[in-house]
This record gives sequence, C-alpha cells and structure tokens, in this order.
Amino acid sequence: MQEVVLAARPQGEPQESDFELREAPDAAPGDGEVLVRNVYVSVDPYMRSRMTGARTYVGPYELGSPIDGGAVGRVVESRHEGYAEGDWVMSMLGWREQGVVAGDRLRKLDASLAPPSTALGVLGMPGLTAWVGLVDIGRIEQGETIYVSGAAGAVGSAAAQLAKLKGLHVIGSAGSAEKVDWLRSLGIEAFNYREVAAKEALADGIDVFFDNVGGEQLEAALNALRPFGRVIACGAISRYNDERPQPGPRNLGFVVTKRLRIQGFIVSDHSDRFPAFLAEVGPWVAAGEVRYRETFVDGIENVPAAFAGLFRGENTGKMLVRV
Repeated sequence: MQEVVLAARPQGEPQESDFELREAPDAAPGDGEVLVRNVYVSVDPYMRSRMTGARTYVGPYELGSPIDGGAVGRVVESRHEGYAEGDWVMSMLGWREQGVVAGDRLRKLDASLAPPSTALGVLGMPGLTAWVGLVDIGRIEQGETIYVSGAAGAVGSAAAQLAKLKGLHVIGSAGSAEKVDWLRSLGIEAFNYREVAAKEALADGIDVFFDNVGGEQLEAALNALRPFGRVIACGAISRYNDERPQPGPRNLGFVVTKRLRIQGFIVSDHSDRFPAFLAEVGPWVAAGEVRYRETFVDGIENVPAAFAGLFRGENTGKMLVRV
C-alpha cells in the first residue's frame, strides 16, 4: 500500500516536494484490530503547525513518518466483534491507502443517515469546532451580530449557518465571487475581502467575531466590536506559513477600553460535546437547513497538492482527497 510521509519541513507555503509518496508493507489485523481501506482522507489547516517540528497542543510530525489525521474508510477484515467487513468507519489513519487500527479507536458510521464523507466535515471535527465555538466559547445570543472570517471554509460555513439558525445576524468574508455568491445563497451577508476592506464591511459594528483567519481580519474585528464583545479564536490561517512572527494587531487597546473577551480553544478538549452536537446539528443537515460543500481531489498521490491548496483558498467547504 502507499502512504504520504513528511520529507522536509515546509518553509513558508507547503510545497509538494515537502512530501514523499512511498510504498509500505501491508499488515493483517490482530485480535481486537481492524484492517481499514481508506476512501476519503482529510487535509486540515492545523496540520501545518505539526510540520514545523515544534510541539504545540499536539506532537509534531516526524520527518520520514506518515501524516496521521482524519480518514473515512471501509472495513476489509475485522478481528473485533464490533465491526464487520464493509462497515464504514472514521479513523485517524491519515494520508495512506489502508492500515490496521485497534477497534476501540474507530467510530462506526451510518451511511444511511448522511454521506460518509460528512464525518470529516459538517458532521465531524469541523462541524463540532463551529458548534463548540459558538455555543460554549462565544456563548452567542439571539439578535446579536457575528462576523465569521473564512466563512466559505469547512469550519466557517458551518459556523455561519449555525449562527443564523440560532437567530443571529451573520456577516461572512470569503476570497472569491463564487464563494460570496454561495454564502449569500445561504442567507449570509457576505463580502469579498480581496475587494472590500473588512473595516468598511463591518462599519455598523458586531457583537461577536468567529476568527478563522487572524491578521488583518482580527484587527478589523477588534475595531468593529461593540463593548463587551467576544472573539472566538479558532484559527489564523493567514499566519500559518509565516517564516517570521508578524506584529500583532495594532489596536489591542480596544480589549481594555471595550472590555472585550478573547478566548482560544482546541476542539479536542471538547470531544465530550460530540453527542450533543450531533443531536442538534445532524437533523439540520438531514433536513437541508445546514448545507455543505465538499471539494474533492482524487488520488493518494495528490494529497500534498490538496493540502497546499488550502492556503491558496482552492476549497469551498471541506477539502477531501478520494483515495
């Protein structure tokens, strides 16, 4: 089987040459284990920080080692009583064609309720991130105005729609006319940040900022936030490829004068909230009240290109590779 390994630590934007596709020996499952053939693998912005070699909230990827991460596949062979051949499962096998996993580290999926790929997107980690950010971190309230940066991405599009369903006025930014049109079709007040300055788009003020981008977007939001506003610090993709740290927002004084609250969070700290998230959001997805898009790239050999594409805005919704 084939797998993608980290060949070099990226300098700036990830390049395909930073990765290597190699052959690895097949393995058979032992007692309590399952052999899974991946169908979809996930590429996610958080993976970039793991490639630096520094430990953050999770250990770094090692040079020469395969990239682990979210994957959805089907059981090929099972020696675990909870799984049978053909079952759809969610794993952390990452960027490889197949692998052996302990049965207690898998999650079985019901393909009759939603396409299995959604376990990596709107009904998986990105969806949970959006929901936890809004409900637990931002403590949003009906009638408020929220700004979501990167609103056409996997997390952003879920956050924008969930906030709207909960009675908020939602403003979202994206980087192309096509993405803006999609957001507007969802009932989101959207603007193209490449053409309209966020400071202008947010001139009427906001109560909450769901930050996926950082940088200039964060600075504009701090300017626009009303007294006692909140920043849900989810990510800062505009800064992930910086080779040197950039100066922070020049207007952090607003945190004091406006009595703002800024809170970062890591979704893995909130895994216990997954059942509550699925109970609320699952029916909305099934009913079409929360809509989603998936951007597919085909072939395990093209995982590095799909990953690099995240930082160029090549995805609308969740970026996935069909193995």
